[in-house]
Amino acid sequence: MSDTAMECLTSRMPKFLKRADPAVVTAFACILILLFLGSLYSSSFLSPAYLLQQLKVASFLGVIATGMMLVILLGHIDLSVPWAVAMGAMMACAAAAYGPVGVALAVPFGVLCGMAIGLVNGIGVAYLRIPAMIVTLATNAVAQGLMVVYTGGYSPQDSAPDAMRYLATGFTIPGVPNAVVIWALIGAATVFVLTRTSFGRAVYGIGNRERAAYLSGIDTRRVVMIAFAIAGGLSAFGGVLLAGYASKASQSMGDEYLLPAIAAVVLGGTSILGGRGSYLGTVAGVILITLLQSILSVMQMPEAGRQIIYGVVIVVMLLLYGRTPANR
Repeated sequence: MSDTAMECLTSRMPKFLKRADPAVVTAFACILILLFLGSLYSSSFLSPAYLLQQLKVASFLGVIATGMMLVILLGHIDLSVPWAVAMGAMMACAAAAYGPVGVALAVPFGVLCGMAIGLVNGIGVAYLRIPAMIVTLATNAVAQGLMVVYTGGYSPQDSAPDAMRYLATGFTIPGVPNAVVIWALIGAATVFVLTRTSFGRAVYGIGNRERAAYLSGIDTRRVVMIAFAIAGGLSAFGGVLLAGYASKASQSMGDEYLLPAIAAVVLGGTSILGGRGSYLGTVAGVILITLLQSILSVMQMPEAGRQIIYGVVIVVMLLLYGRTPANR
């Protein structure tokens, strides 16, 4: 196709397609392909009830991936997700065992425990200048040790209270699961923060070039610390929702969310080097990963195979988009 024909074709495209991130468009295209492939395995794959169920399952990953996106936009990584999720769930269930007051404080207490993990991560990265990969792995190990000591090495005996179950499985709006509504509210707040506030602009600025952001007057250390604390809180809140969904917490419940959270963010076009990405892309990545998990489950793909696929996806997307210069 000649350059003139290409320009003519481009000029006829809708404006939103011209401005769309290629990675986001690719992610949504892959979603359509997966829906088609899923319908070949089962006729109920495209039923409204099944799709709504998949959207509810995606909400848990979506909440966790939101925090991961903030950290990746900074050019860092958070590997403490598994036990931030587990600690948030286990501590919320444990607090609920202390009567009506415990039930009322269960969710905030679980989220605060996750924020404490994120705060340690943020202090280590921002103020002590420890590489994010090292400090988040260390806090993940510490959180794991604390929870093993708390439970004595056995499965947690505390069950999720009715309030947590209602958050994860109830319906405040008829036909729309509460988990989906919560994800939508968190997503709307994230979009507002990233696009309309100085904090959001600082996150993108630090991801592009931290030294330039510092010289422009941004308190880069404080922004990094806050972002990690938010990420820890969102991971813990995802764990709270998962505990409500399963009616109890378990020690390994966060293990299967680390790679999918990273993959969802990267699939959505967020540069793993920081400074570029949109929340719409993360939403597309979360839905894509959830549908992929569903199809792999139908195909009875073992967990090891799924982890291999997630790892390959991250590497491929890094090669395709990770080295693209940030344009913010």
